Amino acid sequence: MSLSAPDTRLLEVSDLVVRFGGIVALDGVSFDLDQGQILGLIGPNGAGKTTLFNCLSRLYTPTGGDIRFEGRSLLGRSAHRIAEIGISRTFQNLALFPRQSVLDNIRIGGHARSRSDFVSDILHLPWVRRQERALDEAAWALIDLLDLREVAAVLPEHLSLGMRKRVELARALAARPKLLLLDEPAGGLTHEEVAELATLIRRLRDEQQITVLLVEHHMNLVMSVSDKVVALDFGRKIAEGTPTAVQQNEAVIRAYLGAPHGAAA
Repeated sequence: MSLSAPDTRLLEVSDLVVRFGGIVALDGVSFDLDQGQILGLIGPNGAGKTTLFNCLSRLYTPTGGDIRFEGRSLLGRSAHRIAEIGISRTFQNLALFPRQSVLDNIRIGGHARSRSDFVSDILHLPWVRRQERALDEAAWALIDLLDLREVAAVLPEHLSLGMRKRVELARALAARPKLLLLDEPAGGLTHEEVAELATLIRRLRDEQQITVLLVEHHMNLVMSVSDKVVALDFGRKIAEGTPTAVQQNEAVIRAYLGAPHGAAA
């Protein structure tokens, strides 16, 4: 009797439908994401990428279909309980706490996976002190990983955009995610910063054993780091495969460039 291969699927999106009144934002979208993969989600503006991302992080509830993480549906969970099962995200519009230092912003991310209660915190029980020390150690490890030690005590408002994005990434990593959702991480970055980001994403996957789902308009970044690419247009999946295959897909080319010159209307 042969043993079956272990199921490596971490995330399963099945026939996902989202409607806002009469508008269909997602129309039967399905794809899988294996453990350790980097998946790039692409599409023109209005394709449904952000809607899908917000369903994954439970900010939206789909009209139909299912999302399964490690074999269990996410749809019964509220947004604030997503981090505790191993899903963390960054935001296109940075959501750092402006009056907290870089270190404190990162420590806050760690609290998403910590356990505490009001009475234990007030009494400062031994297990609470141990947990706080562990959060500090983890935060400093991430600060070193992302080269943020020199700005650990600085408020985010005094940092460059590229630095602020690193802080938000560190805060997301502080929750010790199995799945990291990156929402337009290259937006506003210089060419050099995008190249550094590509190296960092691959390094996080390889060294931290993190699976990554990336929503991004920067095609060079997506195609250089992704193992698999899913393309959306008008809420429907129009292509899925390797970066090379998706780049050459006629439906993807039409979605980004329009119909070829001389094509019938």
